[in-house]
Amino acid sequence: MNIPERENKLTKSEMRARILTEKEERGLTYEELADLVPGRSKMFVASAIFDAASMTAEDANALTSELDLGAPVAETLQEAPMKGMEDPTIPSDPCIYRFYEVPQVYGRAMKAVIHEEFGDGIMSAIDFEVDVQREERPDGDHVVITYDGKFLPYKRW
Repeated sequence: MNIPERENKLTKSEMRARILTEKEERGLTYEELADLVPGRSKMFVASAIFDAASMTAEDANALTSELDLGAPVAETLQEAPMKGMEDPTIPSDPCIYRFYEVPQVYGRAMKAVIHEEFGDGIMSAIDFEVDVQREERPDGDHVVITYDGKFLPYKRW
């Protein structure tokens, strides 16, 4: 039995290209895109665009209607993401590479402090939020990245 494909179905890549083209043409920031989706952060909206999160129908329709992007883009924003499907090699882009470098340098120390303060467990990446902010300082601006994940203790049996 053949299941008919959605008419005008978009790939995630096509969806992303349409949103980013509209973002650029209108001169919008991710913060301004998030303002179009009540209750959502710039990081969540960016995550949905880059296939790390899915939107509800209400969120997707709010974003796409304001940008005149149509139903195919809204439908694709609602599809479950394919998290972790990137190339398994460490990226060479300097900005993204730093996100691999930080745990290489500080990972063991971060783990030790988490275990000391919470016990044996992990930080959830499901019950999780991330934020990126600019902090102006006299010696040069800083990038402030906040990871906010629920602590999940390991089960003992």
